[in-house]
Amino acid sequence: MKIVIFGKQFDPGQIPYVQQLFDELYRRGAKICVYKNFFDKIKDHIRFAEKPGVFVRSKDIEKLDFLFSIGGDGTLLDAIPYVHDLGVPILGINLGRLGFLSSVSKQEMVQAIDHIYSGNYSLDQRTLLQLEKPSGLFGRLNFALNDLTIYRNNNTSLVSVHVYVNDLFLNTYWGDGLIIATPTGSTAYSMSVGGPILTPGSENFVIAPIASHNLTVRPIVIQDNSEIRIKIEGREEKYLLSLDSRQQQIDKTEEMIIKKCDFRINLVQMPGQNFFSTIREKLLWGVDSRN
Repeated sequence: MKIVIFGKQFDPGQIPYVQQLFDELYRRGAKICVYKNFFDKIKDHIRFAEKPGVFVRSKDIEKLDFLFSIGGDGTLLDAIPYVHDLGVPILGINLGRLGFLSSVSKQEMVQAIDHIYSGNYSLDQRTLLQLEKPSGLFGRLNFALNDLTIYRNNNTSLVSVHVYVNDLFLNTYWGDGLIIATPTGSTAYSMSVGGPILTPGSENFVIAPIASHNLTVRPIVIQDNSEIRIKIEGREEKYLLSLDSRQQQIDKTEEMIIKKCDFRINLVQMPGQNFFSTIREKLLWGVDSRN
C-alpha cells in the first residue's frame, strides 16, 4: 500500500505520535512518501525504518492509495490540492484542537490504521465549490472544500456585495463581506457568523453575510446546483477573495461566478463515526457543566 503523508507544522510534543505513525506503517510494509517541507522538519527527530520518498508537487505523487493529513483541519484543507480530482481517500489525523475534518485523534491513530488495512472503513464524499469566473485568479486551484469569502481589504469602509442566484437578484449585502459555504464549511467561518449547520450530503450552499449593517439580513440556504453571480461595490478598488486558505486580491470591476465543483473529496470515516457524533463531540452538545 502506498501512503502519502502531508503535514505543515511540527513541534517536539508531537514526536511520539509521529514516530508511532511511521512505525505502524512500516510494520505493515507501507510505501511512504512525505511532503518535503514536513519531512525537513521531522527528519532529525524521527527514526525511519527506511528513508521515505518526498514530494513537492501533486505530479510527484503516483498511484497513491491514501493520503494521511497530520495536523488540524487547516492542514487537511491545504492537502486537497495535491489530491485534486483523483478521488484518493484522505485520513485526517488531528494533532490540533477542534478538528471537524481531521476526525481521528492521536490516541485513535493505531486503531485507525488497523481499520484501513482490514478495509473496515467508509468514504464520506464531500462537495466542493469552484470559482468559474474570473478564471485565472487561482489558476487550477479554483475550488474550495469549506468556503469562498469576500471581505474588506484592510480598510474601515463597508463593502456592498450584490448577489444573483440563477440570474435572479437575491440581495445586496452591506457589511464586512460575504461567505459562500459548502456543507463542510457550514461548521467553519459560516457558523461563526450565525450560519446554519448542514449535513454533508444535503446538496446545499449557505450564503452568509459578515457583520451585516442591516440587522434583518440573515444567512440563506440554496441548492448547490445553483449558479451564484456576484458583483462588488465600494470605495476601495480592490477587495480580498479567499478559497479556503488561498487568498487573492480582486478588482471591484470583476464579476464572480460560483458553482458546484465537478469532483468531490473522499474523507475516510472510521466505524462508529458519523457527522452527528462528530458535532456532538466537537461542539459539546448535550454537555451540562452544572452536573
